[in-house]
Amino acid sequence: MPRKLRVDAVLVQAVIAGALSFAHLHDLAAAAGQSGWKAWAYPISVDLLLVAAWRRLRILRTDGAPVRAAWLWFAVALSASLGANIATAGLLDLDHVPDWLSILVAGWPALAFLGGTLLVHAPGHQTPAPAPAPTAAAAPERTATASVERAPEPAPVPEAFEASEPVPALPASQPAPAPVLPAVPAALVAHARKVADDHHARTGAPIDTDTLRVRLGVPAQLADAIAAQLA
Repeated sequence: MPRKLRVDAVLVQAVIAGALSFAHLHDLAAAAGQSGWKAWAYPISVDLLLVAAWRRLRILRTDGAPVRAAWLWFAVALSASLGANIATAGLLDLDHVPDWLSILVAGWPALAFLGGTLLVHAPGHQTPAPAPAPTAAAAPERTATASVERAPEPAPVPEAFEASEPVPALPASQPAPAPVLPAVPAALVAHARKVADDHHARTGAPIDTDTLRVRLGVPAQLADAIAAQLA
């Protein structure tokens, strides 16, 4: 599918204005004594300096750098272009160009070369380079030095601890008290003794606490108290 050609009014206007300005600069250079290809080179020189100054101005603004030099050369190129357009509007007799205008036209190449060179080599805003990271060999040495320098000094001993008074000894730990066994009724002790005698008669061995607890159906603590009574 063929693409449709879209005409941009702004672009058309820029082309027309550039062509007219280019022709006016050529006519002025030719009237000032510049013939042949030299008359055609003057419009190119003026327009290139104007564009270069504008681009440099935008870059310096973005970087936050000074823009006075870019503004100066932009004003010089704009004055040359605007002056040529006004001079060819009938205010100047192109058949009898004054000497000062011929001198300006003849000196323009050197001025444009100087402006273009300064614009290209103007210093911009440079971001400072980050500091290099310490090497692996220097890191342990620096750490060791820092640890030695930051080592805390021993605190002075108070005068109270320098006295010759004996330090009281800590009391010895007391043994844990034996668990208190619950009281056992006499009837339960008598019944348990019968169970123990029966077990000894059948097995030939004294009854143990677990068997006594199972035979009597009592808690473990109460069985311990009964076994103590039977011992």
